[in-house]
Amino acid sequence: MKNAENNDAASFRLTSPLILEPGQGETLTGGDASCVFKVTSEVSADRLGVFEITLEPHTMGATMHYHRFIDETFIVIQGILTVQSLDKVYALREGSVAYVPRLSPHGFSNTSDMPVKLMLVFNPAKNREAFFRSLYQIRKAAGPDANEAMLRLLSEHDSHSVE
Repeated sequence: MKNAENNDAASFRLTSPLILEPGQGETLTGGDASCVFKVTSEVSADRLGVFEITLEPHTMGATMHYHRFIDETFIVIQGILTVQSLDKVYALREGSVAYVPRLSPHGFSNTSDMPVKLMLVFNPAKNREAFFRSLYQIRKAAGPDANEAMLRLLSEHDSHSVE
């Protein structure tokens, strides 16, 4: 999967395209959601992160939050994704794109009766794959310390809750 002469961000240069077919990429599953890593920080020298997310019916993706250093883009592949901003809720159909610049509060979920599949793009990546790995570990553990672990994870990975 490595297609770079050097993974150092200062001298990073792809020598050929990275091609991932459907179903390819590291996959995390847990509860009613899954995440497939498509373009990671390692591959892009932290410039871009692309993740295929599947949310089963009536599943929360993320509550209202914002990022100080990351722009986030949602590209709906299948189903209807609900994206929330501070003042509006959007129902995004297949083919819809939502760009959320840094510092913009947002949340997303699947409020429908059908699964939702989307590409979630982070720019820069900020090692988002580490965030997802830890998130899925916390969700699987789901013990008495899960809430505290989740708050630490969010803080460490530039996800700030909006209450």
